[in-house]
Amino acid sequence: MGALNPDLEDKNALNIGIFDGSGLDGNADGEADRLNDYDVLYTMAKKISTYGFDDENIRIALWDHYQRDQAVRIITGHANIYAKYQTVSLHDNAFPVPLHYNYSYKSTWGAKRGWGGRRIHEGTDIFAGYSTPVRATTYGIVELKGWNEYGGWRIGIRDLDNVYHYYAHLHGFAEDIEEGTIVTPGTVIGSVGSSGYGKPGTQGKFPPHLHYGVYRDNGISEWSFDPYPKLRMWEQKERQKS
Repeated sequence: MGALNPDLEDKNALNIGIFDGSGLDGNADGEADRLNDYDVLYTMAKKISTYGFDDENIRIALWDHYQRDQAVRIITGHANIYAKYQTVSLHDNAFPVPLHYNYSYKSTWGAKRGWGGRRIHEGTDIFAGYSTPVRATTYGIVELKGWNEYGGWRIGIRDLDNVYHYYAHLHGFAEDIEEGTIVTPGTVIGSVGSSGYGKPGTQGKFPPHLHYGVYRDNGISEWSFDPYPKLRMWEQKERQKS
């Protein structure tokens, strides 16, 4: 609205301009409304465009605005996915393991865990045999791949709703999966194993299973939430299709 604007809820595009505010009218209704998606997107696009139109200048503009490397990575990752598929209609999902394999799972989010210190279980365990394929559940981009003392061989995928999908205790990775790889629902990213709870390569300290967790990022911090309801829904929808 502008620093000296006496009306902190001002939506008049002309007034906001007079007070050197940043809000712009994106849908030609005469208002610059911070609660209107068109106005917000147009305002942000105009701000970014003052830096230039190539990828590097866009990243610089995003960093200047958010002052957070992760925010820049998330936004550019989303842009890469949309650029590849040339549509915003990317809403399909897949269950993490093929339904014709033997598997079992139940709601385990929030359960107590003791290895490495007292903590809660931030996911759902899907028990299956060694080397059962593990699949991406959404459209997204591989943000992380490698070893973790707790999770063993693991992969992290960021989807277009800014949810981070964490796949842990893998037996191994699919050959073509690397950080930056764009995946679709059903893309095989690895296989079920029992890795983790030790130095790199540690296997067999628990039965083979996939630990599947989901995390939400609000631009400042990230937190875990229960994936079980989504898993049940994706499983049921996939069964109905088959």
